[in-house]
This record gives sequence, C-alpha cells and structure tokens, in this order.
Amino acid sequence: VLDFDLAFSTDKPAALTETSSSDQMSFHKAWERSNRLSLMFMRMIVANNIKSTIPVTDNAKEFMKLVENLSQSESTDKSRAGTLMGTLMSHPVSVNNIYH
Repeated sequence: VLDFDLAFSTDKPAALTETSSSDQMSFHKAWERSNRLSLMFMRMIVANNIKSTIPVTDNAKEFMKLVENLSQSESTDKSRAGTLMGTLMSHPVSVNNIYH
C-alpha cells in the first residue's frame, strides 16, 4: 500500500534526533516517501507551460495550496489554472483517488 495521502493528511514531522523513537523514525520515513512520490506524480502531470508559474516547494501539501492560489490569482490565465486543478484532482494517480 502506497499511503500517498500521508503527506496531505499530516503535517511534516519534526526533524529526527538521536533520541527519536523507532516509531518516530518509521513515521518520518513513511511521510518523506509519501511526500516525495506525491510531488513526483503531481509534477509529472502538470503541463510544461504551467510548471514555470508554480513556485518551487519540497512539500506536496504546500504544492497543492500553491496551485490552488495560482488558480484563484487575478494575474493568472484562469483557463490554464482551472485545467491544472482539474487535472490534479481527477488524474488516476491523484491523491484523492489513492487510499489504502
């Protein structure tokens, strides 16, 4: 099971320390994987002409918020931003369609 939704359903965990428990380490590893794969899939389905307008982030949840804000911006081509949101929300690898 891929747990793509972990990066969206929980905030980024605190940095690991020498005193971190094995549960904390496991959760951190799972969250990082979920975040990395979610970002990779979302970036793959975003049209090249729109990618350049989305600020760079390493957080999948933040990426979705940036896309949402971009789609509501007055300076953005509404049709492109709307298409992007529609694509992200309906694509087969979208986090909304992948649950364990």
